[in-house]
This record gives sequence, C-alpha cells and structure tokens, in this order.
Amino acid sequence: MYIERVPNRNSPPCYLLRESYREGGKVKKRTLANLTPWPEELREQFRVLLKGGVAIASLEQGFEIARSLPHGHVAAVLGTLRRLKLERIMDPNAGRMRALAVAMIVARVIDPRSKLATARGLRKETALSTLGVELGVEGTDEDELYEAMDWLVERQERIEAALARRHLSEGALVLYDVTSSYLEGRTCKLGAMGYSRDRKKGKLQIVFGLLCTRQGCPVAVEVFKGNTSDPKTLASQVDKVRERFGLRRVVWVGDRGLITEARIRQELSGKEGLGWISALRASQIRKLREGGALQLSLFDERDLGEIHDPQYPGERLVVCRNPQLAAERARKRQELVQATKRALDKIVQ
Repeated sequence: MYIERVPNRNSPPCYLLRESYREGGKVKKRTLANLTPWPEELREQFRVLLKGGVAIASLEQGFEIARSLPHGHVAAVLGTLRRLKLERIMDPNAGRMRALAVAMIVARVIDPRSKLATARGLRKETALSTLGVELGVEGTDEDELYEAMDWLVERQERIEAALARRHLSEGALVLYDVTSSYLEGRTCKLGAMGYSRDRKKGKLQIVFGLLCTRQGCPVAVEVFKGNTSDPKTLASQVDKVRERFGLRRVVWVGDRGLITEARIRQELSGKEGLGWISALRASQIRKLREGGALQLSLFDERDLGEIHDPQYPGERLVVCRNPQLAAERARKRQELVQATKRALDKIVQ
C-alpha cells in the first residue's frame, strides 16, 4: 500500500490510499481510502508507517541526545589563534606536540585549570568541550602535557624572535615590568625567598619579567630566581633586545622601582640608541621642589610642563598635575590630622 497524491486542475490535490496488484500479467491499482481530509502531519506519519518506519508524537522524540559538548568558545579562541598564525610561529610542521601546546593555550584562555584537570577536560570520556576533538588530542594525559611544555620551552627563543620581528621595529617603545608568584614544594631551582607580592610569608617564589610592545602585546618572558630584585632583571632584557632581536634604537618604559638611577647609569646611559621613560621617586621630586626647579605655580594654567635640573643632565623632566591624586592625598592628610587631634585630646585628659 502507498499514499498517492492526485492533482486537481483548479482545486487542491487529493490524497488516496492505494494498493497495487496483478491481473492477467498486468499491474493494476485500486483505491482503498480517501485521505484528503486527514491533517498533513497525520498523513506523513502514516506514510512513514507504510514504508516500515516508526511514527513519533513529536520531532524531539525522534532524537536521543547521547552527549552535547560546548563548542562556541573553543571555535572563537582557536580561530583567533589561527588567524594570528601562532601555530606556525611555534612550529611550521603540524604534530602532536604542537597540537597539545595549542590545546593548553586555548584551555588556559577559556577555563584555566591545573595540568591534571586540563588533561581530563581534553579526554573523550571526561571532555569539557570540543577542544580535544578539534585538535585530535582526546587520548592525552598530564604527563604528555608536561612533555609538550618542555617541547615548547626548547623553541622559546625562536618564538620570541618571530614575535619581535612581527611587532617591534627600530625606535619602538618597549614596555617592561616584573611580578612574582609563590610556589609549593622545594625542588624548583629558581625558587627562593623574596619580596612576596602574593603576601605568602615563608613560601618560595619565582620572579618573571614580561616584555611588551607599546600596545601591550607580549613579545618575550623570562623567569628569574625568587630573590632577584626588579632592577637587576633589566640588564638581561636590554641585551636580549639588542643582541637577539637586533634592535639598536629602542625606548624602555618602566616604573620607578624598575628603571632606577643605578640602572640608568649602568645599563642605559651612554649606550647609543637607548632611551628610557620612567618616574622619579617622591624623595627626588621633593629635592626638585626644594631646589626651585619645580614650582607649583607652573600648574596654575596648564597641567603639563617640562623642566630642567642640573642633577639630571641630558634628561627631559616632564611634570604633570593629577587633581584626583591631589584630592585623595588632601583627604588622607585631613584624616591623619583629625586622628592626631583625637590622640592628643586623650593625652590632655
């Protein structure tokens, strides 16, 4: 049996339930019922039954969701990474180590976790997204991820050189700063006691410096022993930019705790093509004011000015007024004055 659609010239088509049979060696058909009054959905379900299928009450019942993995954020980050051609910078040849390194980078962006948790998120049985499927690394474990990190470290200098060629040029501004991170255990060769930005007393730490373009794009990173002071890291970065990256004219930008007078004198001053932008310490600014080079009347009509002082030969001193900072300091001074008065009142009583 089957359902046949019979067109009408000036009317809607009719639908007939028919069957075929043989008579005298000829194939004939006869009508068993008129299905035209039936709803379209009911006719379609009946057609499925006639073909040996199974009719369902709704479309949703026709699907069984075995698993559904998030994909949109993976596609966004992985697509961006590939538009930046980061894979080719790491290694021009595709391979498992490169795929694992890419997987760790994408996972770090979308959902930072430990290497053990990252490996679980990539494996087929415990996947958190489609990342493992997209990169073909569903069968990995944490040991293999650490191997991929070692593989990546071996290529660090070549990767940094490629990034420098892409993002830096002669005369560029180079932003440099350092931070630290504490660690557990005692086996890290670079771990040492030092000034803890994490406020973790009694913990070993490492110090690492990040070198960026003027737009904040990272170009190179270097790790130092945990007891290395910020200024002591500058010399290796200057050598890196001049020798490894081949840039002779750059302007270094760093905070007052990094580009100190001693660093300027030993690493920057006198070297052709090197400039720097930093800030003076409060004690140095006080001396400028006491010596008369810095006068508050400069800011009566403008917020930015250039001054000169014999203590800083060959340097441009640019001074500016920050009204928000001035207001905050005035508030703190007033609070200290009031607190002092209350303490003195107690003494008088």
